[in-house]
Amino acid sequence: MSDRIVDPGEQYEDDWEGHTFRPRLFRDFIGQDKVKDQLKIAIEAAKSRGDVLEHVLLSGPQGLGKSTLSNIIAHEMEVGIRTTVGPLLVQKADLAAILTNLQPGDVLFIDEIHRTRSDIQELLYPAMEDYRLDIILGQGPSARTVPIPLPKFTLVGATTRMGLLSAPFRDRFGVNLRLGFYDTDNLKEIIKRDAKLLKIEIDSESGADGIIAGRSRGTPRVAKRMLRRVRDYVKVRKDGVITVEAASEALEFYEVDELGLEEMDREILRTIIEKFAGGPVGISTIAISVNEEERTIEDAHEAYLIQAGLLSRTPRGRVVTKLAYEHLGLEPPRQIQQPDLWDQP
Repeated sequence: MSDRIVDPGEQYEDDWEGHTFRPRLFRDFIGQDKVKDQLKIAIEAAKSRGDVLEHVLLSGPQGLGKSTLSNIIAHEMEVGIRTTVGPLLVQKADLAAILTNLQPGDVLFIDEIHRTRSDIQELLYPAMEDYRLDIILGQGPSARTVPIPLPKFTLVGATTRMGLLSAPFRDRFGVNLRLGFYDTDNLKEIIKRDAKLLKIEIDSESGADGIIAGRSRGTPRVAKRMLRRVRDYVKVRKDGVITVEAASEALEFYEVDELGLEEMDREILRTIIEKFAGGPVGISTIAISVNEEERTIEDAHEAYLIQAGLLSRTPRGRVVTKLAYEHLGLEPPRQIQQPDLWDQP
């Protein structure tokens, strides 16, 4: 696990200190209003029919609340939930053991569902459609398929890479929802809620919560972690109260700038600018230049740099934007200062 303060992936501290404070009902979940509304309608309709909820696929970047929503779905449906992770489902027997132990109406949550093997996904097809598990006995001409009935259940899958799921697998989900990045106001509400639960003194009236929210990369998990790191800093270096000045000083200490960029983010931008004249340059070349894995750059850095308007992905490679030059305090080359070159999609 990474120890980066702005890493949207789950870390150990997020689990042991923040897990018990996760919302259990929709009314306590801040943000993602359209997603919540669609889920509420689907749940109310299923309960009115006395039926299970349709299978749900939640997609979007890390740290936006997909796991939390899966637990809320189970609580709102008043059923149990079983949780696993795609890469852990290596053998068909692993999945069979989970499916056959589900109770009627239960939610089966598979995080990182895009990382499940193709044969595991194929085993899920009849389970999702007909609530049936097909077991093959024997080999060769004498092999036969034995169907095992399963209780009706709801599969909730979470993915950060929708494109890695096959079309037949995606089509079996009746409810397909994408979570987006949070705005500053919602992040401030989340920070206030966590500060109250963790008994952290924060001067919200002066805008201290806004300093943290503005650098949280639109991600609640980052905002929550940042709040705890700032708390630790002010307890050791200050008087224990998070003010605007203390929050700014703490985040500067952790090398998180006004846009939420950390040192590796800035190094990626500087590398493209200084070594490759601003791009275009391929992701593999960038990875070698900054001594980082391609997947880490794509998942942990590139997504936010694009969302912040600092980087563009083109057919020929990655290109930094004019905003990236300005943010790093660099003068853009003369040819890219022309508006027509920067206004093109």
